[in-house]
Amino acid sequence: MIVLGSTSEVAQAFVEKALKAGERFEKIYLFTSNKESAERFARHIDVKFLQQSEIIEIDLMKPVRFSDWDHVNSSLLFCAAGYLGENTEEGLYDNKNTERIIDINYSKLVPVINYFAQKFESKRSGTIIGLSSVAGERGRQSNFIYGSAKAAFTAYLSGLRNYLFDKKVHVMTVKPGFMATKMTEGLPLNPKLTATPTKAADCIYNAFKKKKNVVYVLPVWGIIMMIIRNIPEFIFKKMKL
Repeated sequence: MIVLGSTSEVAQAFVEKALKAGERFEKIYLFTSNKESAERFARHIDVKFLQQSEIIEIDLMKPVRFSDWDHVNSSLLFCAAGYLGENTEEGLYDNKNTERIIDINYSKLVPVINYFAQKFESKRSGTIIGLSSVAGERGRQSNFIYGSAKAAFTAYLSGLRNYLFDKKVHVMTVKPGFMATKMTEGLPLNPKLTATPTKAADCIYNAFKKKKNVVYVLPVWGIIMMIIRNIPEFIFKKMKL
């Protein structure tokens, strides 16, 4: 398994869920910009599941050498890489903050996924799971820079799914909604609309086994976003969302 953003609580919970369900991998490749945290998780799955892993350092804000990954071979890619950024007025007009949000959530991430998608295509098998966000379904004043990057990522996954379908490679888009993670720590999240990483991992794994295309971790988010998408623009632009 290839895990992009392997220090994400959701990514780690998914790896554990898969291993508990009996999945076994020749090796799990943990791509991360936080080597120390990834090493702790690698030791954990080694001791608990006797699962071999390899840590590969990656910083999406720096150039990557794809040739360094020629040895990476798998039929499952789980992408949880993401960056929420500063959703304050100061953050909105901070170009470095904006560029980082767009780069990590989309522009620098897509070439990495493309690299592995091409490998999957060549052997005509594999699954790509990408964590996007409900924030990408309609631009809202509270997080529209992040939302715009996730909207682009959602469209990319949709197009990739269409392109790879007859190549026998499946692409699944996950829209978690609110998540109780380090990235959202301190935010005033409604507990009824918030999933834990473990609950998200269970949902994502079950959807993966059923080859679902687009998945909301909590079904209520599908209803919420359907309502938000259909609010007329002349009303929506006045709303504080």
